[in-house]
Amino acid sequence: MRFKYADWIQQETDEIVAVFGEAKLVRRLDGKAELRGGTNQDRIAAKEWIALFWHEAVLQK
Repeated sequence: MRFKYADWIQQETDEIVAVFGEAKLVRRLDGKAELRGGTNQDRIAAKEWIALFWHEAVLQK
């Protein structure tokens, strides 16, 4: 039996790892990383942070 109002219990959203200005670094449910939004400067700052602290991450477009 499936409960109609219990769908919010399941984790079906992506996890925000860090925010750089308007850019959001997101870990998707399949384990891949994605950089969403932001200006060029925000994206550069995020890529530098990834290179220093989360170097095993591969960004998806």
